[in-house]
Amino acid sequence: MAFLPLFPLNLVAFPGESLNLHIFEPRYIQLINECIREEKTFGIPVYLRNTIMSFGTEMSVSQVYKRYEDGRMDIRTKGKRVFQLDRFINPVPDRLYAGGEVTLLDNTPLPEVMSGLLDRVRKLYHLLQVPFHFDLETGNFSFEVAHKVGLSLDQEYDLLRLLSESERQVFLIRHLEEVLPVVSEMERTKERIRMNGHFRSPDLLNF
Repeated sequence: MAFLPLFPLNLVAFPGESLNLHIFEPRYIQLINECIREEKTFGIPVYLRNTIMSFGTEMSVSQVYKRYEDGRMDIRTKGKRVFQLDRFINPVPDRLYAGGEVTLLDNTPLPEVMSGLLDRVRKLYHLLQVPFHFDLETGNFSFEVAHKVGLSLDQEYDLLRLLSESERQVFLIRHLEEVLPVVSEMERTKERIRMNGHFRSPDLLNF
């Protein structure tokens, strides 16, 4: 069991993800300054439906972009490991911020991306006419694409709780199987709208 200062947010941060934050509340200014000074990490537990959830991600401060005269700062953080929150402490004694006793969890990497997932992600990006640029060698491809395949916040949290990369990839395949037909129909509808009022060559019909 370990202790982490906590910075609850209404989002899911994934291991390996870079997250830019504007720090302005006094409690989080104190938290981040301590992390920088003592070279320690902090945790972002997911805040969902007005509740601090049991899972989150350990983060490190990778860069301070800007410091303001009033103490505010713009920083870049990097996701490290998923944690499970065992005990929430608010506030930490003699501190402004909350903290928690956590169990740091190891994610099981998968050295390759399931072809079914890769095919579906590529199809989605083709339909959306968006360039496909992802690191296929990351070992945790699910975290690479999780924010970019139309998951809801609840679904992102469900994904975070899966500790096996193979389980996460299967989760995303199932999600994309539901999303792709919707996106395909949306694109066909957009094409019909675009064609309305334009000169079109009629199909030749044999009677």
